[in-house]
Amino acid sequence: MESNAADVAFEEEYARSLVASHNHLTIYGIDLAHSPDRWSLETAYLSLEAEFEQQGDGRGGAAAGPRAVLRAEQALAGRHRVLLRGIAGSGKTTLVQWLAVAVARGALPDALHALRGRVPFVLPVRRFTREHGGPAGPGGPAAPGAPGEPRGGAGSSDPGRGRRSGPGFPAPARFLAAAHHPCAGAQPPGWANRVLAAGRALLLVDGVDEAPETDRERLRHAVRDLLARYPDTVCLVTSRPSAVPEHWLTDDGFAELTLAPLSREGVAAFIQRWHAAAREDATDLDRIDAYEQTLLGAVRITRELGRLATNPLLCGLICALHRDRRGYLPRGRRALYDAALSMLLERRDRERDMHPTDGIDLPQEPKVQLLQKLAHWMLVNGRSEIDRDVALDILAQHLPAIPHAAEQGGPEEIYRHLLNRTGLLREPTPDTVDFVHRTFQDYLGARAAVERHDFDFLIDHAHLDDWEEVIRMAVALARPDECGYLLEALLAPRKGGRPVEARHRKLLAAACLEHATELDPAVRARVHRYTRDLMRPTTLEGARALGWIGAIVLEMLPDPARVSDAEAHRLAVTATSVADDRAIDYLTRLRDRASWPVRAQLAGSWRRYDTDRYADEIIAHLDPSDLEFPVSSPEELAALRRLGGRPCVQVTGEFTPAQLVAGLAPGPLSHLWLTHDPGPAPLDWLGAFPHLHTLQLPRTATPVAVPAGIQVIQD
Repeated sequence: MESNAADVAFEEEYARSLVASHNHLTIYGIDLAHSPDRWSLETAYLSLEAEFEQQGDGRGGAAAGPRAVLRAEQALAGRHRVLLRGIAGSGKTTLVQWLAVAVARGALPDALHALRGRVPFVLPVRRFTREHGGPAGPGGPAAPGAPGEPRGGAGSSDPGRGRRSGPGFPAPARFLAAAHHPCAGAQPPGWANRVLAAGRALLLVDGVDEAPETDRERLRHAVRDLLARYPDTVCLVTSRPSAVPEHWLTDDGFAELTLAPLSREGVAAFIQRWHAAAREDATDLDRIDAYEQTLLGAVRITRELGRLATNPLLCGLICALHRDRRGYLPRGRRALYDAALSMLLERRDRERDMHPTDGIDLPQEPKVQLLQKLAHWMLVNGRSEIDRDVALDILAQHLPAIPHAAEQGGPEEIYRHLLNRTGLLREPTPDTVDFVHRTFQDYLGARAAVERHDFDFLIDHAHLDDWEEVIRMAVALARPDECGYLLEALLAPRKGGRPVEARHRKLLAAACLEHATELDPAVRARVHRYTRDLMRPTTLEGARALGWIGAIVLEMLPDPARVSDAEAHRLAVTATSVADDRAIDYLTRLRDRASWPVRAQLAGSWRRYDTDRYADEIIAHLDPSDLEFPVSSPEELAALRRLGGRPCVQVTGEFTPAQLVAGLAPGPLSHLWLTHDPGPAPLDWLGAFPHLHTLQLPRTATPVAVPAGIQVIQD
């Protein structure tokens, strides 16, 4: 359908508004001196990497290949519909923002040229499920006589209590209104439908996990119906990994990608980008270079720090704390979050030498207690944002018990203070409030639950995927006897519970072990005993799912010497899902297998571990027959050359021709796979490899001239 002049004019205004709304990132801790807490995407955006399933062995076989890792924009290229999974803090929303801004500006990389000219619709699920369903209004689903307290109280065992089902998905005419976009009221009648009908829409549905679990299926059907009606719509849906089952949207034509943990090179790049941003307005400029170099060295050699620095959120906190504490870093996740709270709630203004501008001067603990009340309400009610009036109602209920705060102001004044001075709250719309990141909400909600001794309440909800982080945080915060109670209850059978829920609870108990500072050895032994048989996955999906448990899973996996090749492959998938160098010790017992899937899984997981150690203990021992060896960094390129090169190399990083000629051993190289588009220039440099007969390029790559005798495959 032809666009009219009103549509064109509105789309220009809408594009400008999208850029203004989304062209910024929050870099936690960057504002400790005198810097802004929001940075432009151009300054701060770090290209993320995504994993996806490869089918076939690359040589015509039917075996499932290892999960390939590409830069996110390369992985998205040529894909019409994508379900993108990622843990909290991995950058899902940042990627959505970047795509929306790049499309609105017409500034997309060549790999995503197919998105040029499209109109982005950014749909945060938390917004439209909150608008049409769930508790709302002052007091929400309050119990009688307890404003702000969920119906049934904190001990309610009904996970559906306090929630009402929403319709799942807004109609196109309500896309902008559902996202609370400022241009919603100005759009021409029928404009969104015309964009969809013309096949020009880019639908960005962010955070399926933010919808109540009971509503996710209806959300899926609504997306399916919309795309059936408008089949040319490009659609990206994001979710936490366990919120929806694997292949949730596969029947609807969706490819599944997973945001990869930051590689060692990605962590280094983030640290460098963070400190570059800090330099723009630093008062401690003389120290920034030293902080950067010290931290770069620390994440390479300190195992605990390397295990924490796996996503942009945690990397940002580590950078901020390292600078704030002049080179000292806490150990462990609980200590990291406690230090972050101290940094944001108390030291932030003190370091900036700021005097209270609102007449309120609260120490850290009262602020933590008040924030916990909000987080606990959101936890119980299954919400990730609440009405401003409900927040005021909750504060009014609890202020009398916190005299240090009550004597300085009423609910409105304290609310504004928490919003403006803590760095933990924000107002996504004028009438709603949420935490700047779900991780802080989960942590504070867990603190509140532990302080209230709401352990039965936590246990009643432990089978729900969006409670996993809360339970793990609670174990980290609880006293030893409370830890034992929680873990024993996770292992215990529950009346009416489904087998899949029982399995989830037991695996969660295993995942919690690494967070328990002190625990009765008998309880720890029982967790091992109850979960050991669960560590023999029967599917690849199950094998990957075990990886979220963490390094503790390595102690429970069976001896790979006594299993079939099929089971060995699944064990390799589980072990390589654990981004901890301790996994190398287990993988050495798989390296001599002749099975192609096992070898391919080991070769494809190099980027997760110490480059040289993995090269020497794993890569050097793998039979190279029909195997592609991925190279993503200069260090891996150098290590592979040191090992004498390999016949088939998959280049997943971006290198110059000179780097590849110098880094790839010319003798054995016969098959080269470039996962990025090398551009239209002739690839004369391939003549440096006398035995090269096949060049593999992405299916979206520009046609290119190559030396005679080299076959080009685009897949």
